[in-house]
Amino acid sequence: MKWTAETPSLTRRALLGAVAAPAVIRCAAARRPNILFAISDDQSDLHTGATVDKGLKTPGFDRIATQGVRFRQSYSLSPGCAPARAGLLTGRYPWQLEEAGTHDSWFPRKFTVFPDILEQQGYFVGLTGKGAGPCNFADTGWPRNPAGPSFDRYKLDKPLPGINANDYARNFEDFLNARPKDRPFCFWYGSTEPHRVYEPGSGLKSGKRLEDVVVPPFLPDTPEVRSDILDHCREIEYFDSHLVRMLELLERRGELENTLVVVTSDNGMAFPGAKATMYDFGIHVPLAMMWQAECKGGRVCDDLISFADFAPTFLEAAGVAVPAQMVGRSLVSLLRSGKSGLIEPQRVRVFSGRERHTHARFDNLGYPARAMRQGNYLYVRNMKPDRWPAGDPEFYADIDDSPTKQWMMRHRDDPQIAPLFEHSFGKRPEEQLFDVVNDPGCRKNLASEAAHRSVRQSMRATLEKSLAEHGDPRLLGRADIWESYPRFSAMRPELGGFAERGKANPKYLK
Repeated sequence: MKWTAETPSLTRRALLGAVAAPAVIRCAAARRPNILFAISDDQSDLHTGATVDKGLKTPGFDRIATQGVRFRQSYSLSPGCAPARAGLLTGRYPWQLEEAGTHDSWFPRKFTVFPDILEQQGYFVGLTGKGAGPCNFADTGWPRNPAGPSFDRYKLDKPLPGINANDYARNFEDFLNARPKDRPFCFWYGSTEPHRVYEPGSGLKSGKRLEDVVVPPFLPDTPEVRSDILDHCREIEYFDSHLVRMLELLERRGELENTLVVVTSDNGMAFPGAKATMYDFGIHVPLAMMWQAECKGGRVCDDLISFADFAPTFLEAAGVAVPAQMVGRSLVSLLRSGKSGLIEPQRVRVFSGRERHTHARFDNLGYPARAMRQGNYLYVRNMKPDRWPAGDPEFYADIDDSPTKQWMMRHRDDPQIAPLFEHSFGKRPEEQLFDVVNDPGCRKNLASEAAHRSVRQSMRATLEKSLAEHGDPRLLGRADIWESYPRFSAMRPELGGFAERGKANPKYLK
């Protein structure tokens, strides 16, 4: 039976039960790999040392990219952390995950996550830092974070200003020490860096230079913005420093060769025109994978990669059958191919989308949008173009507060800044089409140009057909369900309308 959003709940539970303990498909004598999954919080693809960013040193990421495979076209399922992480854990699109597909609502217990499956098959599972979330998983029956049990026992003796106090690498060592003998492990390292807030000027204080900054084309090139980007880079380096320690620890213990190591980020950088937007800098994220025992290193892959692919990848690598409800495609064949460039041309498209991010609009409304990357193009469908995508003025709360945001708001009327401000803060048309190969900043909308009419029409038709097949409520006449889901973090009553924390908006309940 095909699983859809319309499948009755009893049938869904039966289907879940049927895959709750997938069979091990590799012979029992095979040596199953360990899995180390490292995910930063708000980092666009531009920001790694491997992308030749002079202002950034990421030896951990670079080692994995050099000794493994760097994926140059990796796309998050959403430009916000909670739906991106929920989709990653379940191998499903956010619009298939009910409340878990939006920001800071419930994470329904009925959805199957890869750490639980691996644990059922003998893996020792653990987490440090940020797993699934922000979300309310406890009230829906989860005994722990869906990403695994927390091993956050150790804090830094002298935490740096603006940096999380967790000693992630020491927590990982504690996890390894607690592992029963001869059991493979799956560990989720979820840094809270480089999420805002940063210590202003910390990048410069650490010795970084303004002249080394690569300023994205949608941001003003000013000393204030360059300094803010350096602060961002310093936090990425902190995330990477713990990854370096984890790799060294595995190497000392003779475990690195048979560990599948994956490093990525949940969504783009927390700057205007990136995080919380469907632009390329909001969903195009870094990705490198290394599995020395099985995969030739020193390669790059240009296939389109989706976050929905991670769960099937981990399960296949572990020799476990992938549940039918996971829509992603395993990346193991790419890793084992030994090839570079475009390896599997049938990976023709990836999807992403968003609903509510923070509480940024009247009545706690979201900004629904869906996107599809195919070929050179990124097509965006803004489903409520009458709403402010960055949040209602003057908060524009879907853009994290920062020196860059404040500078742009103060200078919005400057002739040279006004177009940049409009790009990140202004309203958007229903359809946008970008040639992201030649315009990665998504500055030029091609949707209305006659020369690109056939591309736009084809991509729109493909996106709508795919979303309907996925069971997206936005395509099935049940769009208001997204507006009813409660939010469990802080609300802004000053925005007006319904604003009761942890309560469903009755106006949109049916």
